[in-house]
Amino acid sequence: MPDEATKPLLGEEDAQQSRSERPPSQRSKASTRSKCSTQSKHSDEETPLLSQDANHTDHGDEHANGQASSPAASSLRSLQYGNSSKKKSTRWPTVVALILLGLVIIVILCLGFAAPAVVEEYAKEAMVFEPTNLSIDSFTATGVRARIQGDFKLDGSRVHRRPVRDLGRAGTWIARKVESKQSKVEVYLPEYDDILLGTADVPPIVVDIRDGHTTHIDFLSDLSAGDLDGIRRMANDWLEGRVGRLTVRGVADVPLKSGIFGLGTQSIAETIVFSGEYFYRFSAMLNGNELAVLPKYNITKLNFHEVKLPNNERDMAADVSLDLTNDYPVKFTVPPLGFDILVQDCSPEQPYIRLADATTEEIEVEPKKDVQVQVRGFIRDLPQPLLAICPQTEKSPLDVLLGDYISGDETTIFVRGSNAPSGETPDWVTELIKSVTVPVPFPGKTIGSLIRNFSLADVHFSLPDPFASPGTPEASPRISAIVKAIVGLPKEMNFPIDVGHVRANADVFYHKKKLGHLDLSKWQKANSTRIEAHDDVDAGLAVDSAVKNAPLEITDNDVFSDLVQDMVFGGKKVVLGVKADVDVETETALGKFVVRDIPAEGKVFVKPISGGNLKGFSPQIGSLRILDTTKSTLLFEAKVNITNPTEYSAVVPYVNIKLLSNGTEIGHATARNVSVVPGRNENITVEALWDPLNKKGAAQGRELLSQYISGYNTSITLTTHPGSIPHQPSLGRALSHFSIDIPTPKLTPPKNPNKDPDDDDDDRDPRAPKFIDDATFHLFTSTATFTLLSPLAHSTITISFLNATAFYNHTEPVGVILYELPFEVPPGASTSPKLPVDWDISGVGYEAVKEAVGGRLKLDARAEVEVGVGRWRERVWFLGRGVGAGVRPI
Repeated sequence: MPDEATKPLLGEEDAQQSRSERPPSQRSKASTRSKCSTQSKHSDEETPLLSQDANHTDHGDEHANGQASSPAASSLRSLQYGNSSKKKSTRWPTVVALILLGLVIIVILCLGFAAPAVVEEYAKEAMVFEPTNLSIDSFTATGVRARIQGDFKLDGSRVHRRPVRDLGRAGTWIARKVESKQSKVEVYLPEYDDILLGTADVPPIVVDIRDGHTTHIDFLSDLSAGDLDGIRRMANDWLEGRVGRLTVRGVADVPLKSGIFGLGTQSIAETIVFSGEYFYRFSAMLNGNELAVLPKYNITKLNFHEVKLPNNERDMAADVSLDLTNDYPVKFTVPPLGFDILVQDCSPEQPYIRLADATTEEIEVEPKKDVQVQVRGFIRDLPQPLLAICPQTEKSPLDVLLGDYISGDETTIFVRGSNAPSGETPDWVTELIKSVTVPVPFPGKTIGSLIRNFSLADVHFSLPDPFASPGTPEASPRISAIVKAIVGLPKEMNFPIDVGHVRANADVFYHKKKLGHLDLSKWQKANSTRIEAHDDVDAGLAVDSAVKNAPLEITDNDVFSDLVQDMVFGGKKVVLGVKADVDVETETALGKFVVRDIPAEGKVFVKPISGGNLKGFSPQIGSLRILDTTKSTLLFEAKVNITNPTEYSAVVPYVNIKLLSNGTEIGHATARNVSVVPGRNENITVEALWDPLNKKGAAQGRELLSQYISGYNTSITLTTHPGSIPHQPSLGRALSHFSIDIPTPKLTPPKNPNKDPDDDDDDRDPRAPKFIDDATFHLFTSTATFTLLSPLAHSTITISFLNATAFYNHTEPVGVILYELPFEVPPGASTSPKLPVDWDISGVGYEAVKEAVGGRLKLDARAEVEVGVGRWRERVWFLGRGVGAGVRPI
């Protein structure tokens, strides 16, 4: 782009060339030029100039500028009119002055007529015009009246060729000043069929053309627009990036004179080509990278508020204050203007969507001072194309616009002129701006903290549905909770707003590692309450929404294992991080619309299970039912009562866990459709299969049963496996990294209705199982009977072998019972058949029994017993201590 500081308003080109380029109506008559000569034939050209000067001595150029007449002019006057008071000897100075003046005239004629190309070349290279101020004095019906101020000079050092530089300096030193007459400048666009861009009326101007002399220029010029249709076509091509280069040609016929010498009418033409870097930057702007044509601006105020209309309807208004950077020495007043605010539709090929109307107040532009602009915009409603989902996407144009804004990205809106709000605005201004659409970058605002205090309360966990198809949401663990959030309202939003529904996609983190993905993509009804600004807290909306059965996809099993282990054994709260993109359905004066992808970040505090241990669960078996048996397995159903010490509830459609004893698998348990709530949970149905897998498992199972019926404190280990949770092998595998030990649930045997409470001399732990409630020894018949309490309310136990030894005082043998005939133990309390006793009559124990005839004593027992239920059989050992026994004679 040419250097504007060093170019004239309209430069010069070769006169002959300019005539050929100008339209025929603008071509001036060509004058015949010849070499400078001292022949008398030039006297015809000189005489009119001298005579004209002599006849107008009081109106010469020098006198008009307030300067005294030169000696040469005085001599000319004396020659013309004579001076009778002078002596003849005094005429010689006059003659000399006349000769010198003639020489000067000859030089001027040589410079002006014999060497026009040299002078033109000198003028073009040496000319410097520096505008100092450009202001619009007023708007007219056809254009504007502009005031142009600047400094003009010829700088000979800019001329490259020395002969031209020396000759030009000499000629301009002689001529001193040049005056242009009233002229008109016309500007054309050759690439647009030579349409007339505009005209400018230039008044007479006098400039000092001596090298290095500066002339301050100050004049008013009427600028008129040319072909408005052509200008609009060019402007739209430019703004839409279809112009790679633009040629502007200005032509003018300028009458010139220097002093008393008329230099004729000079045809001036100048062509300027805008291309290269200028258009490259503009194209970049159109792609959203840079704005090359608009001045820098800063939004100092942005306020959205509601406006009530006379018909009780509500509109949205926006008040915007801008500071525009003005780096130019221009001054003018912009009348009130109207604009349409447009946004991009789904594709660039579609027409823009009209979003709002905007008007500006009168704008005062001062030279090189920031310009303050006040804009008032109105949004009547949200047009349907703005809300429509674009093809092959899941977003509407409004989603894209708001998404870029809240993420801090710069977005582009489009401004097009419309009807002016004031009748003072000239029609040509309105018509011109109505056909031009300008892209304007709108800076986004990073509002990552727009949603703060994001949390989940009343968390409810659900395991996958065993009948769900793989890959469906029901095949993943699910969470129900109350989503609580504070939605911060930017200070620019000063209007009522309600949140009706919310949805989100959230990533869950533990120790800054991603645990999984929480799918909250289903719309959930929400309630919102406005929180007014106070202290250092900005205004906001408190939003509550109940989320039901949101799938949780575990993406890192190791992280999940760490989480569960800390929840079970950590003994303190665990903190989960949540990062989400939230969609909010809002309702304002413009109606309902969705704001999508609002970034949210928060924490979820999860209390540990029973303070780091599982004692708080206190599992108890209320009843036990044998469902099926084989030679080595027992399938039974139990009603279990537990206490959930946490604040969390869970739904378990299906879960299967392994049962281990001392690290050896002895069976597995299955629960279906179990709902666990905080606090006491009763009658939970659990199916368990007693199924030791090998000899080691069988031995460990026998040991566990023996210790259990003997009243020892036993425990079983629960652990998951890949098949624990349907369709979630990774979840079961992750949980299997650690195991949970719980005390073996105690069976509650029935009470003995035939026992006298006063005879209860049993000092065993009341919490220990009491399968043998009482014993009676018959001394003379050498038999014993036992009161047995069966914990099975619906199945009969068969005892097919018994080998027991009774002890007194823990160590003294009393007798041995060996019985190999099977007998049954029905549900409830029952009495065994009389079992033979082989007394140890040599021991202290037998003496104690004889002394207790008719009374009671406490005995210990050690026995090996074979028990069976249905087809299942197992031989176990039993150790009983402090069993109350009565002694009868017979």
